[in-house]
Amino acid sequence: MNDLQITKASGERVAFDAEKLRSSLQRAGATPGHAADISHTIEQQLYDGISSKEIYRMAHRLLRKKARHTAARYSLKQALLAFGPSGFPFEQFIARLLKAEGYYVQTGLLRQGRCIDHEIDVLAESDGRVIVGECKFHNRQNRVNDVKIPLYINARFHDLKAGFLNAPEWKDRTLEGWVFTNTRFTDDALQYGHCAKMRLVSWNTPAEYGLRDWVDRTGLHPVTCLTSLTGREKDALLEKQVVLVREVLEAPVALTNIGVKQERIKKVLEEAGQLCG
Repeated sequence: MNDLQITKASGERVAFDAEKLRSSLQRAGATPGHAADISHTIEQQLYDGISSKEIYRMAHRLLRKKARHTAARYSLKQALLAFGPSGFPFEQFIARLLKAEGYYVQTGLLRQGRCIDHEIDVLAESDGRVIVGECKFHNRQNRVNDVKIPLYINARFHDLKAGFLNAPEWKDRTLEGWVFTNTRFTDDALQYGHCAKMRLVSWNTPAEYGLRDWVDRTGLHPVTCLTSLTGREKDALLEKQVVLVREVLEAPVALTNIGVKQERIKKVLEEAGQLCG
């Protein structure tokens, strides 16, 4: 088993790590015993070159049999990919995360820079701190953000600082350029972001403040996590700007409005309650 190679979404081949699999299962809420059982079952079905996506599918299927809400937590990375195709739900999700941190948030603004107009995906304000955020959504895990992304976003940020953000009302505030993505940044992109004093937020960066940790900390799970809903039903909720599992619990009528039958609504709300609990 130590010699077995798996193929990541990027195409890179790495050694299979059973401990990493068990840790990811336990992070989602599986007991050590369940994590060990699932890992053992999967190990019996592995073959050299198997994709990490196929391993995820096997693990998710086995988790669903034990506890749907645990499978929902385990599916977070895939759930973020399911926000597409427009990327608008991802912007709304980021806005919800920032609101949970106490920010006043606006989305989808069009403001004048010194040279041209710019669309601001997320503008968040709190205690004299202003975040000008750009959201880069991808619906495939192997789509990464190279250095060109923070380079051009930083140029836009500085144009806004010389225009819209140069007004007297912003004078005494700390202005920050942020980039949010649901996949990852290349090393060059991260290096440039650090040097340019930008904040680049991806699935697992920065440490303890990547999207995975942010969701763990706030409990704001995307509605696309729910295993008791079909893909079409999740899309219908997103179209109505129902982005979070918590929002389904707070207004179950949203499920009725998209045509979910009453007998299934109970199952959805049960999973949602366990996930948020």
